[in-house]
Amino acid sequence: MTPPVSDPRAKTPVWEARADLVVIGSGVAGLTAALRAQALGLHVLVITKAAVADGNTRWAQGGVAVVLEDQHDLDDSVAKHAEDTFTAGAGLCDEAAVRSILDGGPAAVARLRADGARFDASGNGLLARAREGGHSAFRVIHAGGDATGAEVERALVAQAGQAGVPVLEHHIAVDALRTPGGRVAGVTVLDRHGVPGVVRASAVLVASGGIGQLYQATSNPEIATGDGLALALRAGATVADIEFVQFHPTVLYTPGARGRCPLVTEAVRGEGATLVDGAGLPVMRGVHPLGDLAPRDVVSAAITRRMATAPGGVDDHVFLDATSIAGFARRFPTVFAACAALGLDPTVDPIPVTPAAHFSCGGVVTTVDGRSSVGGLYAAGEVARTGLHGANRLASNSLLEGLVVGQRVAEAVAADLAAGLLADPARGRLPSSATAAAADRDSLQRVMSRYAAIGRDADGLAAAGSVLDLSLSDTPLWTHAAVEDAALTVVAQALLAAAVRRTESRGCHVRTDFPGRDDGWRRSQHIRLSPSGQPVLADPIPLEGVA
Repeated sequence: MTPPVSDPRAKTPVWEARADLVVIGSGVAGLTAALRAQALGLHVLVITKAAVADGNTRWAQGGVAVVLEDQHDLDDSVAKHAEDTFTAGAGLCDEAAVRSILDGGPAAVARLRADGARFDASGNGLLARAREGGHSAFRVIHAGGDATGAEVERALVAQAGQAGVPVLEHHIAVDALRTPGGRVAGVTVLDRHGVPGVVRASAVLVASGGIGQLYQATSNPEIATGDGLALALRAGATVADIEFVQFHPTVLYTPGARGRCPLVTEAVRGEGATLVDGAGLPVMRGVHPLGDLAPRDVVSAAITRRMATAPGGVDDHVFLDATSIAGFARRFPTVFAACAALGLDPTVDPIPVTPAAHFSCGGVVTTVDGRSSVGGLYAAGEVARTGLHGANRLASNSLLEGLVVGQRVAEAVAADLAAGLLADPARGRLPSSATAAAADRDSLQRVMSRYAAIGRDADGLAAAGSVLDLSLSDTPLWTHAAVEDAALTVVAQALLAAAVRRTESRGCHVRTDFPGRDDGWRRSQHIRLSPSGQPVLADPIPLEGVA
């Protein structure tokens, strides 16, 4: 390590490291990319702000949606999987990106299985397959019943350990280093004690996951605070579709719960469970042709409407009746254990559930190879917007996207490096400021949950913006909490800006004052930061290599 030249307006970095590629995040996309990049001969460093296995990937229950050769319904195909994805995406999917990513699914799953991931088998020697909301066929492969994410993460972490991929645990990436020409050439980081350092690298991959902690209740872990999205914005990247936050219809209801709530996987409904309200009446009857297996935005909105009428005196949750499912504990051990912790037996008791923030459908605008509009900056996984999800993610497409794009982004970095398209890390400059605007986190989560969740309107969105503005303070980015709070703030501002402008209801963006879909809005909204650091709507920027 060599002493860096530091900006006097920032805390002086006390250490410096170098790499060809620095990966921010250790979930499915990040570790897949790191492993492939190292196999291609690149010097890789992974930065993760918790332990290596503590990201959002391990909480994914449902599975990987993929049409495997000789292991699918007779009338299923990748083309039908794509059609289901288009339907869920409500007109905003990039068709070429969808087909490209889904086409890459079988090979990505084969690689993962070759690396040691074990998926559940059926009695005929084939992989077991489930059907989830929005899918027209049984094409979701799973592991450990309802612990697919945990198995995927286990396999990737084990592979990374065997391959000797270096990982900085409990370090948070703060800001990008940029060259005078605007290309990214590394990142500044803080360790768990706030000690600053610098990693200089020709390429930075943001694979930091989602933004669930914008809300009081979420299926995401506590570390899902949008840090990577904020870093990308401050580096000059464009984000899109940020107003589309998918609320999972069924997280386990606990009175007064805050933070991460246990998920009740959609596959439970795929096995025959039904949603009923406090009076015992079916929630989804007459709402959608697929009933309880309708797309998530439809189910979440239906539950929200039903709760508003307080049937049976219950206005904050409904029930999932899974008592007809044989062998529940064996098929869904994670859900069963979460219920048991609350004294519930799903084989006897209907499970109390409610919608909660689950998945960000938008993010950093990238190609299907992970390239962003900023040279040297790449993104993959939930933090990226490839065009796969559109206005609402199809169930279990996320692990697939992480596997496919994670592989491709490593290959893109290697190609760009070989072609001389990336910056010399020595030219990267430290950020000019070590502060950012941050709102009080509790206030932010309360107003976002109240005004910018499933049902939105102009007055509520304006109120949320006003509360955020009143609680802003210029905060030094010297601790993990400060970096997270600043990230949540700029992401909330971006989401509100996009949600205010989109005067229609589409996918998981529901405007109660504009309840209909308006095809004049069949387009994505792009956002960048202004010179003063405020999210502003911007015209789309074409990216080379977009599929």
